[in-house]
Amino acid sequence: MSDKQPISPEQRELLDKLVKRMNLLVYTSSAIVVFVLFNLFAPDTAERLYGSADSNPDGEHIAVLTVDDDRIENGIHLATGLIVDDGFIQVKASCTACHSGALITQNKATRKGWEKMIRWMQETQNLWDLGPNEGIILDYLARNYAPEEQGRRANLSDIEWYVLND
Repeated sequence: MSDKQPISPEQRELLDKLVKRMNLLVYTSSAIVVFVLFNLFAPDTAERLYGSADSNPDGEHIAVLTVDDDRIENGIHLATGLIVDDGFIQVKASCTACHSGALITQNKATRKGWEKMIRWMQETQNLWDLGPNEGIILDYLARNYAPEEQGRRANLSDIEWYVLND
């Protein structure tokens, strides 16, 4: 014989409500812990996502929500550091979804060089197929982040050389 007694429908309903409330409590507590840890260990990112505390006219502190900063100064998108030009939106959407704009701005390559980098990211970093945006992205990168034309200085010529005395 079993020592277990059957549960009445009323008891089952109460038990289901209790389980739902416990789950809500666990999920809410987990979200709060993640939020606190995020703000502790990544304050710069948290401030960029959630905004900083500002004072209202009454002197109380209020949180200002800013998800993305789209300010542009001197043709540079401040949040990413990228040049604002044709194709910027596609580059911002596709490239900065995975890495910082600084990774783009520190590199210089020809269109073929940028294409090789994209292929490498697709083969090793799980970059998705860029589809019709790939040409737009490559044009943007080749135009704005191409190798600088200036190489090393020109060779010295017509110089009168002399020997230094020790």
